[in-house]
Amino acid sequence: MDSDLLSGGQDYFGDDTATTAYNRVWFNILRTHRKLLPEIGASLRESGIKDPIWYEIFLEIERGGATGRLASEIQDALNIPQYAMSRHVTRMLQADLVRREFIADGRRKQVLHLTEKSKGLSDKIWPQYMAEIQAVVSEKLTTEEGYVLTRLLIKLQQ
Repeated sequence: MDSDLLSGGQDYFGDDTATTAYNRVWFNILRTHRKLLPEIGASLRESGIKDPIWYEIFLEIERGGATGRLASEIQDALNIPQYAMSRHVTRMLQADLVRREFIADGRRKQVLHLTEKSKGLSDKIWPQYMAEIQAVVSEKLTTEEGYVLTRLLIKLQQ
């Protein structure tokens, strides 16, 4: 691992205050997302997946098995706001990639299921998706840096 990455901090960047580091984290997460998402997302679009979050939604529905999965559980697991989850589900319904059933329990709960068209789709897509992730990320980070960054990002999610 490049030792410069883990040393220097405030002096390295020439920041007046150490708390500027938190601002740097935030804006660099956003910029990294904007840079890498189009590169990686393009391979999914070739497979009919309009947004990378659809792949994650597929995986969560698959984990529900034959009984499906509550949309709210998927929303929580993936940290998706309700309005965004609703929008993605609507688009996935239109593409015949998911089906939903409503539970009449006094609240408006939705159980999501894969359609015949989408069953096994994540297994077909994964090799291409993984190859694109590997190509984009491995040219920028060592394996060790990848694990360090992963632990730090997980820490931010807690």
